[in-house]
Amino acid sequence: MSGAAPLLSVRDLRVAFHTRRGTLVALDGVSFDIAPGEILGVVGESGAGKSLTGTAVIGLLEPPGRIDGGEIWLEGRRIDTLPPAEMRRVRGREIGAIFQDPLTSLHPLLTVGAQLEETIRTHLPLSRAEAKARAVALLREVGIPAPETRVSQYPHQFSGGMRQRVVIALALAAEPKLIIADEPTTALDVSIQAQITALLRRLCRTHGTGVMLVTHDMGVIAETADRVAVMYAGRLVELGPVDQVVRAPRHPYTAGLMASIPRMGKREDVLAQIEGSMPRLGAIPPGCAFSPRCPSASTRCAVEVPVLPAGGAGAACWHPVAEPANV
Repeated sequence: MSGAAPLLSVRDLRVAFHTRRGTLVALDGVSFDIAPGEILGVVGESGAGKSLTGTAVIGLLEPPGRIDGGEIWLEGRRIDTLPPAEMRRVRGREIGAIFQDPLTSLHPLLTVGAQLEETIRTHLPLSRAEAKARAVALLREVGIPAPETRVSQYPHQFSGGMRQRVVIALALAAEPKLIIADEPTTALDVSIQAQITALLRRLCRTHGTGVMLVTHDMGVIAETADRVAVMYAGRLVELGPVDQVVRAPRHPYTAGLMASIPRMGKREDVLAQIEGSMPRLGAIPPGCAFSPRCPSASTRCAVEVPVLPAGGAGAACWHPVAEPANV
C-alpha cells in the first residue's frame, strides 16, 4: 500500500478555536496520508486531538472552531475549502462516518431499512425497490442475520453490537472511498469489539475503502490498523507501520502507552503509567508539549518543537527511544 497514490492527504492541518479570551490552537501542523484499502489508526489520550482531526476531515467543525491553516485533499481534490452545500454532497457519498454510540447515529422512530434506503437514494440513482434490495444486501454484508426480516425493525430491537453493524452499513451505503471511524468499538464488550474490527478489516480489503480509525485503545490499533499515528496535545508525535510502532516505539509518549498495557503471561503488581496529564489547550508548553512529563527531556525539548522526519515516518522527538538491535 505504500506505493499507492494517497486517497486522503492531510497537510499541516491547523484547527483553532477563536474565543473572546483569545485563540486556542487545538491541532497544530498535523500531516498524514491514507492509501486506498488502508486502515490508519489514530491513537492518544483524551484531548489529544484524535476526534477533532476526523471532524475536520469530514467538515463538521462547529464554531468557534475552524480550520486556520493547512490543506485536506481527497483523491486529488481539495475539500477543506468547499462551500458547505458541496461538502454535504461529499459526506455520505465520498466520506462515510461511524461514531462511538450507534444510538446517536440512528433515528429511533424509523426502521433501519428506511434509514438505509434514505441514505442510498440520497446519494445513488436507484429506485425505491433497488434501494431496498441494496439495504438488505448491506445488512447481510455486515453480518446481520435474517436481513430480509430485520430490515423492517427499529434500532431498539437490535443489540449494541448489531446496532454498530447497522451504522457501518449506513457508512457503506453510498460506497464511499473513505470512512472516519471514531471510537467505533468503545461501547462494546471485548468479543463484539473483535467482531467489529474484523468486519472493518474485511470491508477495507473487499471495497478498497480507506479508514481513519480513531481510538484510545492500542490493542484495537494493533489488531486492526496497517499504520498508526500517535497524537499528543494536537500534534503528531509518531507515525509508522503498526508492527514497528507497537514492537519498538521511538517516542517516549508512545513507549509509555505501550508500557501501560498488561502483558499476557507476565505477572505485574503495578502497571506502568505516564506521570502527569495532558496540558489544557490554553496551557500547552512551548517546545515539545510532552516535555514536562518526559523522563528524557532536555533543555532543548522545552524551547524547540520537534517535527517528524522527512517522509513522515518516525518520531517527532529530540531524544527518541533507542531502537533495539534486532528490529
